[in-house]
Amino acid sequence: MRDSPHQAYPLAPSNGYPRSDMDSLSPEEEKRKKRIKWAIYITAFSVFQVMVILVFALVIMKVRTPKFRIGDIRIQTFDTGNSASPAFNMTFIAPIRIKNANFGPYKYDASSVEFTYGGVPVGQAAIPKSKANFRSTKKLDVTVSLSSASLQSTSGLASELSTGTLTLGSQGQLDGKVEMMLIFKKKKSTQMNCTVTFNVTTKSVQDTKCN
Repeated sequence: MRDSPHQAYPLAPSNGYPRSDMDSLSPEEEKRKKRIKWAIYITAFSVFQVMVILVFALVIMKVRTPKFRIGDIRIQTFDTGNSASPAFNMTFIAPIRIKNANFGPYKYDASSVEFTYGGVPVGQAAIPKSKANFRSTKKLDVTVSLSSASLQSTSGLASELSTGTLTLGSQGQLDGKVEMMLIFKKKKSTQMNCTVTFNVTTKSVQDTKCN
């Protein structure tokens, strides 16, 4: 059977390829798909920003309490009495260490470290106003002179000296502020509570412990 001259045939694409689904989308559908893609991109970027902010807040901006400690004491003079007349007089260099682990400087006020025997003050060291830079340790060497002259009773001292040791306490507190990003300031106080044991025989430091 011969084809009629008026029979219609489907037109082929001008480029010789079938039309894709995208080509068949209406302008409204194309806009809707683009809006969905942009919404996904914006949501992903927002989640990323939130994660960055959380890391920054929890790690970088977290304010830690600086550590206030005494290091290895260097004895200059060390005199003690005997069991009949117990006493002590000494001078030494006390290395004070203020460790600041924050991402900002720690600025502290003037203070002091008090040395005690049996809870009774026997001397002190002055700590001038200064600062510990970010992620660093402030090192300060102070000269300390101690004497048992202020003790009301020396019975405990006589007993301890007979064992060849002398135990002193050191207490102090620093009050200051940690400055973050040159804008935010957070008040922080740090305390020293150390015990230093001296060997009377060798006139040296036997042990130092800090809480």
